[in-house]
Amino acid sequence: MSRPIKKTAKFVSIAALGMLVLVGCTQQPPTATVEPSTSVTTQEVSQETSSPDAVTLKNLQAAYNGESNAHARYLAFAKKAETEGYQQVARLFQAAAQAEAIHAANHAAVIRKLGAKPEATIETPEVKSTRENLEEAINGESYERDTMYPEFIEQAKQKGNQEAVQTFTYAVQAETEHAKYYTQAKDNLEDWKDAKMVFYVCPECGFTTNNLNFENCPECGTAQNLFGEVV
Repeated sequence: MSRPIKKTAKFVSIAALGMLVLVGCTQQPPTATVEPSTSVTTQEVSQETSSPDAVTLKNLQAAYNGESNAHARYLAFAKKAETEGYQQVARLFQAAAQAEAIHAANHAAVIRKLGAKPEATIETPEVKSTRENLEEAINGESYERDTMYPEFIEQAKQKGNQEAVQTFTYAVQAETEHAKYYTQAKDNLEDWKDAKMVFYVCPECGFTTNNLNFENCPECGTAQNLFGEVV
């Protein structure tokens, strides 16, 4: 059932990752914290590797770590773009950072359901010129789109973990959009100095768009009026 259209919420860049439950569509964008990596005992490792979900859990942890670092990296890239005068590129990086935080929170929810703790080691981003940062972002998103997430999805399907399949699928669909926008920005960099486009991010799956020409998210069905406007 369609819902009445309301004024979209506005997102600002966030400093911490959110908690997001992978059942249904949330009414409010979540809030959360990045959980630091902790030491794992030999007994815990043995229990994890003997679990039927060991491969899926390993993949979820890798994806959680990757998305957490992408969130931090894109925020750093956004600041660099601003200092170089590429306001539209900065807004794109901020939108992508928001989406990566949602992906990380989705992964974390499934990790907890498997009885483990989400672990991420946040590295200091290497920031170069905006053009170089876009190239790095394209490479990263393309790898996740073409290699990492398809492999993770297939392995989760083999293990019958539908929640893992869902969170990985949400992520790969958003990464596809990010790679497309990053490529457009790199190919038309001088035209991306003025912020002419507004980006919107789905609070449920992280789908990122600059055109709200739908009533519900094309990936997860979340109502369009719940999308956050990135400023």
